[in-house]
Amino acid sequence: MPNRPIHYVIENQTPLTCDSNISVSKAASLMKQYGVGAVMVVENDLLIGIFTERDALFRVLAEERDPHTTYLNEVMTASPQMISPDKPLGHALHMMFEGGFRHVPVVQNGKVVGMVSSRDALGTEIINFETELVSRNHIAEVIR
Repeated sequence: MPNRPIHYVIENQTPLTCDSNISVSKAASLMKQYGVGAVMVVENDLLIGIFTERDALFRVLAEERDPHTTYLNEVMTASPQMISPDKPLGHALHMMFEGGFRHVPVVQNGKVVGMVSSRDALGTEIINFETELVSRNHIAEVIR
């Protein structure tokens, strides 16, 4: 399981946050501009929700809501699970797997400091995984 602390994963991030009273259209534009799949919804500097690509698809498009007149507070996932930056990435990945979601807000002392996603596991961990596979294949060839 990935042991890299989350604070290393998010160290170069600028967290994308929005107010709950912006339109889905505006939030989607910001997500596109920043190249992210989710935005954290804050109120008084505290995390109150998360809005993801999946929310846009299932709660807006599939429900035939107008993204220009639908606001995040109507379709966000309220009170999302969060994680602290000192936890290992593996802990966040386990949360995502168990909860069936792909993004976990990172919060420290009540403040949003970043976001981890399932895509973050494709960093160092995927290289280690590839190395292990090559090693296993080499061992299998030697044993034959």
